[in-house]
Amino acid sequence: QLLILTHLDMMKSNKIKCAILQFLAIFTNLMRECSSFHNVPTSTKFAISKMNYLREKSRSMTAKTRKFASDVHGPNKFVEGPSRETKPEYEKIHGPFGPLLDSIFLQIFRAKMAEKVGIDSKLPRNSYDGLMDLTSLMNARYSQRDDIQRIAQDILRSLFPSWLPSSFAWMFAKPFPSFSARMNAWATLVGGTWLMGECQINDCEIDGNKIGVKQGLLVKRCRFLEESGCASICVNSCKIPTQNFFNQDMGLPLTMTPDYDTFECQFSFGLTPSAVSELDARQTPCLSRCPSSGSMRKWHDSTFNSDIDHKTDNDTKNSPPQCPLMK
Repeated sequence: QLLILTHLDMMKSNKIKCAILQFLAIFTNLMRECSSFHNVPTSTKFAISKMNYLREKSRSMTAKTRKFASDVHGPNKFVEGPSRETKPEYEKIHGPFGPLLDSIFLQIFRAKMAEKVGIDSKLPRNSYDGLMDLTSLMNARYSQRDDIQRIAQDILRSLFPSWLPSSFAWMFAKPFPSFSARMNAWATLVGGTWLMGECQINDCEIDGNKIGVKQGLLVKRCRFLEESGCASICVNSCKIPTQNFFNQDMGLPLTMTPDYDTFECQFSFGLTPSAVSELDARQTPCLSRCPSSGSMRKWHDSTFNSDIDHKTDNDTKNSPPQCPLMK
């Protein structure tokens, strides 16, 4: 349905458009009627109800993204995000095994990241701000988003023995997909709370139009996104490389769906990323609090230098300030 609606405006015939919309309306009503049949088992009714909820939420988030992304370089090129006044005290949020293990995770992750990037922050190794400095340096150093995604994926690979990801694929992911998805949702909760903030295991949509029970992880307000303040860093340093790591290296489908209005992020283990969702991610508008005022996106799109070369004096006066990370 999303694919059809995406290409609906491209169709010239109004009759065809009306026919397609009528078909979608009939299909939606039919699905709703199915959930009310008395001879349908309760578990099936619940699954259909849950699926309808997930689809509506997905459509809502996609609609929000497209509303802003339709004119990224126009008046609506910024998203406000959640209020700064409601920002959690992230320093007090810890994984299930406490702050000591979180500190160890942070130091290991930062050491691997510094090794791959070739530079490190001067802040202490157990400083989250130091990790964000390093992330900003990585994104400022490389102008190609593909390079950033590749390096970030290599960092994730370096956290595990070289034989583990490929072995996991044939030992667990392929023969036991549901078990593998639940295990990775739990492992992400344990090993990622220090990075992302408070998380909760939940049900999610998976491949085959099914519901994966406890195969999802909801990040209630992502610390990494909040501290970076940059949607481009979120997409290129976290979302896409993490999805690629699980899909390509671990053999386990994963789709991450960030909500830039609330800073929530839904991990759906067992759901293969769709072309539509990935396009929406790349067209995500900039955050109003972005420290680069949107310049980081142009830098990652390789349009930053060309924009500077073709600007007149008047254009330069009216243009957003250059990213402070690249001065």
